Amino acid sequence: MKNIRMIFFDIDGTLIDIGKKQISEKTLEALKKLKENGIKICIATGRAPMLVPDFPGVEFDAFLTYNGSYCYDKYQDIFSNPLKKEDVSVIIRNAADIGRPVSLAMKHRLAANGTDQDLSDYYSIAGIEVQIAENFDAIAENEEIYQIMVGCRRCEHFLLMKNAERARLTAWWDRAADIIPSDGGKGTAVGKILKRYGFTKDEAAAFGDGNNDIDMLQAVGTGIAMGNASQALRDAADEICDTAANDGIYFWCKNRGLI
Repeated sequence: MKNIRMIFFDIDGTLIDIGKKQISEKTLEALKKLKENGIKICIATGRAPMLVPDFPGVEFDAFLTYNGSYCYDKYQDIFSNPLKKEDVSVIIRNAADIGRPVSLAMKHRLAANGTDQDLSDYYSIAGIEVQIAENFDAIAENEEIYQIMVGCRRCEHFLLMKNAERARLTAWWDRAADIIPSDGGKGTAVGKILKRYGFTKDEAAAFGDGNNDIDMLQAVGTGIAMGNASQALRDAADEICDTAANDGIYFWCKNRGLI
């Protein structure tokens, strides 16, 4: 087994079973034992920093949030990569043209110009409601925006991104998408975090389940797709473990002598 010194974990569908909406005792045990064995653990999620769950008894070493647009540890910001203002304006207009509200993600808060069923259901996965801001236009113009969340279907992706020159769309769910800088993504952020800790690609592993995890799995030496992962991610992975519901992370780590 490669000398793995850091592991990156997606949250929804990876650490947390989407059906049960909670982390299992076995997965918690795996995280704790990895830490005890000197392996650093990092969250890698599309969620906002304030929406990263508190896992009892587990202290993560670093956090990759907003699909890599904002990364930090307890000591410092590691990578900050907001969207360009011009692209934020274009995407908001594009969304309005197809009748879609959007939610803007900043370092410490979220702000939407409305909601619909898809966006509300997307938020509910994290257990929160869409936060509509009366001063939305001022926020869009003046604040650093790290990610835009929008309810949408695949046929709307092109319309949302029309004329957005330095942004790209990433999605792990078929009813919503996250829009991030085109030079960002989980893979880019993984590289920044590995550099911060002085680890090589071959000393890192990552677990994920959605298409937004593809570049992350390619940025480490060992990329593991959950058994419940999308087919595209399974095709990109080095290995496949069992599902989140069946404690895939625990048994993968156990079978490879990491815990």
